[in-house]
Amino acid sequence: MYTTSSVFLKSLADAGITHAFVNWGSDHPALLEDLERQRIEDNGRTKPEIVTCPNEMVALSAAQGYAQITGKPAAVIVHVDVGTQALAGAIHNVDRGRTPVLIYAGASASSTDNKELKGARNEWIMWMQDVPDQSAINRQYMRYTAQISSSSTVSQYVGRALQVATSDPKGPVYLWARREVMEEEVSQPLKPLEFQRWPAIEPNGLSPTGQLTSKQTTVYLTHPSQAALHIASALLTSKYPLIITSFLGRNLNAVPALIALSTLLSIPVVSTCPSAVNFPFSHPFFAGVSFLAPGAHTPHLPAADTILIIDCDLPWIPANNAPSPDARVFVLDGGDPLKTTTSTGFWHVSAEMLCRADAERALEQIIEVVKRGDERGRNLDDPTISKDVVTRGRSLKVRHEEMVRELNEAEAVYPEVHSESGVSGATITVPNILGVLRKVIQHATSSHGHALRTLFLNESISNYQTAWMHLRPEVPGSVISSGGSSLGWALAAAVGAHIGGEIKEKKEGRGYDLIVAIVGDGSYMFGVPSSAYWMAQKYKTVSSVGPSPHVVD
Repeated sequence: MYTTSSVFLKSLADAGITHAFVNWGSDHPALLEDLERQRIEDNGRTKPEIVTCPNEMVALSAAQGYAQITGKPAAVIVHVDVGTQALAGAIHNVDRGRTPVLIYAGASASSTDNKELKGARNEWIMWMQDVPDQSAINRQYMRYTAQISSSSTVSQYVGRALQVATSDPKGPVYLWARREVMEEEVSQPLKPLEFQRWPAIEPNGLSPTGQLTSKQTTVYLTHPSQAALHIASALLTSKYPLIITSFLGRNLNAVPALIALSTLLSIPVVSTCPSAVNFPFSHPFFAGVSFLAPGAHTPHLPAADTILIIDCDLPWIPANNAPSPDARVFVLDGGDPLKTTTSTGFWHVSAEMLCRADAERALEQIIEVVKRGDERGRNLDDPTISKDVVTRGRSLKVRHEEMVRELNEAEAVYPEVHSESGVSGATITVPNILGVLRKVIQHATSSHGHALRTLFLNESISNYQTAWMHLRPEVPGSVISSGGSSLGWALAAAVGAHIGGEIKEKKEGRGYDLIVAIVGDGSYMFGVPSSAYWMAQKYKTVSSVGPSPHVVD
């Protein structure tokens, strides 16, 4: 016997969903029945594979970790309105982190007599859990919400939801259905569904036309690749250019393009509030990480005369650190340059140009212009430009060496403390811990801490900046954060990342030797450790959890 639930699960599998992170409830009997049917028919296997999660926020955090590693969405299945509410702050994280996830929640039956429809209400809670607008609970965080009302339309809703979730700006989608609908019997056998006809939007480069606004006038740009020409020209002629990014490294292929542009023109790169590795630590033009506290931004900011902001939610806080009012500013974002889809409320950067463009493609276009020459024929062969590039590169290399020396010293020095009783001793600092952790992993793991085999999840909060700097990441994808601000992501995300790593190992021949979650400021407790560790034990993860306090005695 097949039901709407059979069609739903098959639609998920046909659409490429390999794992569902679930927390079952009274609205899911038909889903459980179909999973049992699959196990009987396929030697205990199901599609998608079920990952049981004793808590809903843990489920969504695990699904986020899975998607961050694989680049593919997972499904999350929860229970009516209360399960939707229990997704809690993880909803914020997948929204702000632009992580594709398909969330499904059942809903109380609307019928009260089994003579009417199969699956009618039979428990008192089904009256309590019937709310007027269930999807309103999380709609403002979703890219798409819809109610499944018939077995004949399930695949279309799944296709539509995943098409939206995987198109920039990527993010969560929410489907829900009443119990009678999911228990509706389907007479015809299940047929494969053609989800290749529901593609995500292709990434786009800089448009051939554009609009440039200055204090004096507005100029409409109409020549081919004019936006790339204009940005490249500004960078070529700049004395003190600067690149700022937050999450460009979510696209692993965009990082080489950023390295290429930075190297060509000797441009410092700073990561503000990063959630991904955007630039290798050892590169001489890496200018560090900032979480925008007063005085904590790069010293390049106030001196910069041209700033290229790429895939960045917040380049600076005006009240804390601000660029020169005369600086030329360009903003590139692959899906949401005005932060309207991700619903950031008020957001503004005083910019000369805002572009919706994929970082990888846009950077390649800009590099092409830099090499070929701008609209006035200026390129790296220009003596003035080449001299500035060489001089700037030498200065940046010196600053980078100083930064590394300061980090080395912070890791090596154990400050002395004196108690009131006159007893002296040394205290352990966060840099001490992180330096030892990094070196131990290099010596103790089978891959010697190779960045492709070790994953760090950074949820150290007050020590975000310190952790990013002292981990010294080199390879894109080797360190991740949630991309949001709701604490409790790392523990479950590590479990999801482990499962995602197993998928990568099957496809690419490599997984993870070790996954390390660095937590602080209560994020360990917010992560529901009882549930997260239950999952870690059941699914045999290879994770380690370490605290990140201000000072450890």
